[in-house]
Amino acid sequence: MTDYYVAAAPRRDVEPTERSRTPRTCRYAMTPPTFFAVEYAINPWMDVSTPVDADLAHAQWDSLYQTYLRLGHHVDLVDPVPGLPDMVYAANGGFIANDVAIVARFRFPERAGESQAYAAWMWSAGYRPVSTRHINEGQGDLLKVGAMILAGCGFRTDRRAHGEISAALRMPVISLELVDPRFYHLDTALAVLDDHTIAFYPPAFSEAAQQHLHTLFPDAIVVGSADAYVLGLNVVSDGLHVVLPAAATGFAAQLREAGFEPVGVDLSELLKGGGSVKCCTLEVFG
Repeated sequence: MTDYYVAAAPRRDVEPTERSRTPRTCRYAMTPPTFFAVEYAINPWMDVSTPVDADLAHAQWDSLYQTYLRLGHHVDLVDPVPGLPDMVYAANGGFIANDVAIVARFRFPERAGESQAYAAWMWSAGYRPVSTRHINEGQGDLLKVGAMILAGCGFRTDRRAHGEISAALRMPVISLELVDPRFYHLDTALAVLDDHTIAFYPPAFSEAAQQHLHTLFPDAIVVGSADAYVLGLNVVSDGLHVVLPAAATGFAAQLREAGFEPVGVDLSELLKGGGSVKCCTLEVFG
């Protein structure tokens, strides 16, 4: 099966340092970690024997929330649901763009109830949720770059869902295979910085996926293992400010060199569930 659901996007040959960095006002959805816990292990980051400090998790999440408000962004709050400890990772709840709201279909039954919760929020926000036949885990594996979608597969989202998503959104979707279970979602191994710029950790991807990324983004920022292993690529960017895990100091330096303004946030307690900044943030596109 081809990795492209439509014709490949053109190469992007503009040096990132030559671009002016202009922030845009964004709309996000977040779910407070009211019921956050590590009650099961469905990714390599989760250890049920490691205690979670619920108060600290909430304080760290609130710091992220306040950071977005301070940067001038709008944040919708989604009500958490008892029995869904991973619902704090709002990015996995779906994907909204072009007035289409795709609701997630989760691979693991422990998270299945989140689909109904996020679908209800989509209805309340004025969208009609669209379901896929195959597994898709929302913005965990679907990242918008300009007019196209980069889509992860290999651990969670089923590659067959990419075609469904492309048809629903009327956008090109490019499949990228993940090969390291520590980077089980695309947003753990690749960061979208603006409509022309990405950063990624090559060892998380198959050789074919790496080739696709180098072709599409010849000036991509390549991030090293030290930053990748603290989920340093799990970021949210408004085109200038890049909110990222505070521990990813090397990546922060790379961002400054490229003209971005890194904003470090400590989400170490939420990392125990396998997520960080981007995982906690569902961006709503137009």
